[in-house]
Amino acid sequence: MNRPAPRLPPWIAHALSAQRGPVPWSAVVRGALAAGPLLLAGVLAGRTSLGVVAALGAMLAGVNDRPGSRRASVGRLGLPALAGAAGLLAGSYAGRHTGAVTLTLLLTLLGLLGGAVSAAGPVASAVGTQLLVTSALGAGMMLPEPGWESALLYLAGAGWLLGLRLLLPTPSSAARGARLGYRFDGERAAVAGVYEAVAALLDAAGTPGATARRAALTAALDQAQDALAGPRLRRHAGSAAERRLHAQYAAALPLAEAATALAWAERPVPARAGEGPRRLAVAVRAGAPTGPLPAPARTVPALRALDDALLRAAEAFDSGEGGRLHTRRRGARALLRIVLGAGGREYGFRVAASFGASAALAQALHRTGWYGPHPHWYWLPATAVFLVKPDLGPLVSRVLSRAAGTVLGALVFAGVAAVVPRPGGLIAVVALCGALIPVAARHFAALTAVITALVLALLMVGGEPGASWNRIGETLLACALVLIAGHLPVPGERAGGVRARLTVAADAAYTYLAHVLDEPGERARRWTLRRDAYRTLAEAQAAIGRAAAELPALARHTEGTAEVAATLERLVDTTTACAVHLDDTGSLDVRHRERLEQLFTELAARRRRAGLGTADGGRTPEGLSGAISRAGRKETGVTQIR
Repeated sequence: MNRPAPRLPPWIAHALSAQRGPVPWSAVVRGALAAGPLLLAGVLAGRTSLGVVAALGAMLAGVNDRPGSRRASVGRLGLPALAGAAGLLAGSYAGRHTGAVTLTLLLTLLGLLGGAVSAAGPVASAVGTQLLVTSALGAGMMLPEPGWESALLYLAGAGWLLGLRLLLPTPSSAARGARLGYRFDGERAAVAGVYEAVAALLDAAGTPGATARRAALTAALDQAQDALAGPRLRRHAGSAAERRLHAQYAAALPLAEAATALAWAERPVPARAGEGPRRLAVAVRAGAPTGPLPAPARTVPALRALDDALLRAAEAFDSGEGGRLHTRRRGARALLRIVLGAGGREYGFRVAASFGASAALAQALHRTGWYGPHPHWYWLPATAVFLVKPDLGPLVSRVLSRAAGTVLGALVFAGVAAVVPRPGGLIAVVALCGALIPVAARHFAALTAVITALVLALLMVGGEPGASWNRIGETLLACALVLIAGHLPVPGERAGGVRARLTVAADAAYTYLAHVLDEPGERARRWTLRRDAYRTLAEAQAAIGRAAAELPALARHTEGTAEVAATLERLVDTTTACAVHLDDTGSLDVRHRERLEQLFTELAARRRRAGLGTADGGRTPEGLSGAISRAGRKETGVTQIR
């Protein structure tokens, strides 16, 4: 009898797992052309320290260089770079003009601010990280230049990489030839990915894989929305090509809605149903006409909705008129609520505790001569910043990966530095490590090893000894500090970040359902609310997944939240099916009403078991019961294109 293989604990399994995918060659080329050439320029100009600062700016920008559109990269790389320059400026002046105690207090306050801001989202997390890392570097490196000059060079280094991101063509755009150009290749690939995800969901309808395919569709829609909604000089799309992409994205929303409704029904659909979205995906990638689409199948409301959406998509492809992105933008007040909310307060406290304690310990070691004649103390607090970030994985996984990566990177660099010529060989190491960052980013340990070698090479070119063994010791100290800070009791409720995201997701789900029941014919706002419901739910599920992979002492605080999120997911899917059915018939049938009531009951029970109250700020299941009954009694529907 074969026994099942023993399962590893989640906190170990996460540390051993890595992302997979093709090599991002364009990002590799940008990394090779970023930090290394900037360092070389500084050395040749006789301003080595400024070359080191510019290379640091390019390196940290390279960590944030992810696949996507050029427009989205402006915020993803530019905003953290601005925060990094501000941190370098503040740290430089604080390190020169304050004592150890005052400096530690200032860094602790910055940790509180940077941690709270990081709760607002991925870009905000990168902003907080660069703010804190560069403030430690500015205070500890004691560069010969004034702080403002170092900040400008840091910003110039990040701007150099951003310029490469905006100007260099990618392999995919070069393969398409000059007709399409490279300006919107990221947006084009993202929109085509939505149509491909719709087709994959239709293929999986009626199978156990439908739930995963629907989640993949949500991710594709999020990516396309972000790619198209980046910063712009004008309020609306400024070129015919961009307006066409907006129209193609907007045309995918009713297709995604109909595909979700078909998957919800748990019945297979005709094989030709997925052929239409696939042909649309090919048309988006090639910039070509759609060509003939498969014959319609209109036996049930969801199939009729799918065929109507295909007809509208073909018309949108032909007209090329811009469509709305249906993005629900968060204003300054909403962001402030997140920063000051439970998640922001909890994360801010942990970052402040880790950053402040590591800065205090580093100052003490510096005063006692641990670092010798060179002030290396910034490595300890900078390491703590990366370790305390929850979006890089569970706490123990981060600690193990950071320790292993630092040891590996320091040992490899020590061997390489012993044989390469200086400074030319070290500059080549910087260029090589910059090229490896996009590939190493798939695992935190690999990324840590590459960055460790790169930073050690920069410091050695700048005139400091490598001090590899000191780096290993400081990293282990930072690991211990962050482990302690991660398990400290905090003011308020534990796992506040997870619970806050789950509450936001529940509010979005109830708001979406209320709109479908109260205003079934108003589709534009419905698609906006549907996107918001699925996006906030995906964010909550990601946070829950990370929390579940923590040590049992931390994971127990989020027990039951995964079940609540799964129920919310089924509720949003059911709401989508209700919307499609209401469009076709004008009323809900018994199956839809019973499923909603069943989900409400299940959701209430699971919220109680997870220790969650009712959703704040949105419609509750109790208040929606009457709307469900009214929707079941409606006799007339909404006029639609047939």
